[in-house]
Amino acid sequence: MSLTKFESMLKTNAIYFFDLVEFEEIIIHYLDAGKHKLAKKAVQLGLEQHPESIDLKFLRVELYIFENELDKASSLLKKIELIEPNNDELFIQKATIKSKLGNHKDAIINLEKALTFTEDKVDVWSLMGMEYLYLDDFENARLSFTKCIDVDYEDYSALYNIVYCFDMEKEHEQAIKYLNNYIDINPYCEVAWHQLGRQYFMLDNFKEALTAFDYAVIIDEHFIGGYLEKAKTLEELKDYEKAIENYLITLELDDPTAFAYVRIGECYEKLNKYEEAVSFYKKAVHEDPLLDRAWILLTNLFFNQENYEKASYYISKAIKIDENNSVYWRRYSEIKIKLNFYEEAVTGYENCLELNDNALVIYIALSDVLSFLGEFDKAVNLLNKAQKTYKDFAEVEYRLAGLFFILDKEKYGFNHLISAMKVDYEYHSILNELFPTVYDDKKVQKLLTNYKKALE
Repeated sequence: MSLTKFESMLKTNAIYFFDLVEFEEIIIHYLDAGKHKLAKKAVQLGLEQHPESIDLKFLRVELYIFENELDKASSLLKKIELIEPNNDELFIQKATIKSKLGNHKDAIINLEKALTFTEDKVDVWSLMGMEYLYLDDFENARLSFTKCIDVDYEDYSALYNIVYCFDMEKEHEQAIKYLNNYIDINPYCEVAWHQLGRQYFMLDNFKEALTAFDYAVIIDEHFIGGYLEKAKTLEELKDYEKAIENYLITLELDDPTAFAYVRIGECYEKLNKYEEAVSFYKKAVHEDPLLDRAWILLTNLFFNQENYEKASYYISKAIKIDENNSVYWRRYSEIKIKLNFYEEAVTGYENCLELNDNALVIYIALSDVLSFLGEFDKAVNLLNKAQKTYKDFAEVEYRLAGLFFILDKEKYGFNHLISAMKVDYEYHSILNELFPTVYDDKKVQKLLTNYKKALE
């Protein structure tokens, strides 16, 4: 009734009287609804009717802080402090201002003062915990949130934060111990079982994790997070059929997600059920066309099936989404080679190098394509560049040897061939694969034979 009356007053410009409690309820309603302009108006009118109200002044401070008018907020708090120097809200709001300014240690000092004046310590401990988190002081943060739990065992926000602190400290065993103690007191808490399962999962203890997730979904059969984690655990246990069942449950409980579709597709692929895998990957890209992971999974599936035309189509989709991903460009080039589109393969590998993917396999693959295209000088320059990082690698030396022989630079060819044999004699067969005319050369054969005898 008071809310309707207030809004009617705003529309008609009439002046109605509201008692202090009514004003507080109206303002808090607007704040909770995110209607800050109306809350501000209500505070203004409230203070006109109740100018001495400390509670309304605190609400005005809250609005100042929200609007980032921190100087105004601080000024009003100083006036309040003269009247009520022992008000816990005074120090909470001071702490909020300090926190917004990045002075988290000062914020904690103010919250400690608030603790001495408040009867509702839980909210203050929670705020202190958050300030410690800002400082990456996970131990003190955890201790603050633990105090919240000691008062209210169903404070799941505090429970999540406690586990988060254990995670950040990589104290998973301690987290398991804490959660087991918590479950002894509150055994029907699906959140605790879910978090316990996560800890076991991170320690690769998948059987214990599965048990914990089972309890979580038994307690709450609509707990989507529990089914997702259970499905992921079943994947680790290679029980892909049951993993699929649990992912499908999440699709029934809530709107479908591309993430779930992808995971189902991967399970089907591991079961060698490729049609089903493709179906779910396609559902994933339909749900989220910008999910490049789904496009690359489609690419790889068709590549492995030697359907290079479809693989080419899907890799182009992935690259359009993330053209700075060198893994995609690698696959792009591999596909183009299979399709005999060598110039495009060169472009793909060159993009890898531009993206600082200078793995040896990139240099080797690109030099082989350039050699096939007759771009021998470019191939030599590329391998010389590779040598700066990959010294004394047989893969590079044999190719340089072959290329120099092709370019009629025998001296360089023999030098690199000798260097290559010293590194790995058996790998000389690569000459026969890439440069058969060089391999069949009598001088080359003589050197290879003599070197083999020397090894024996």
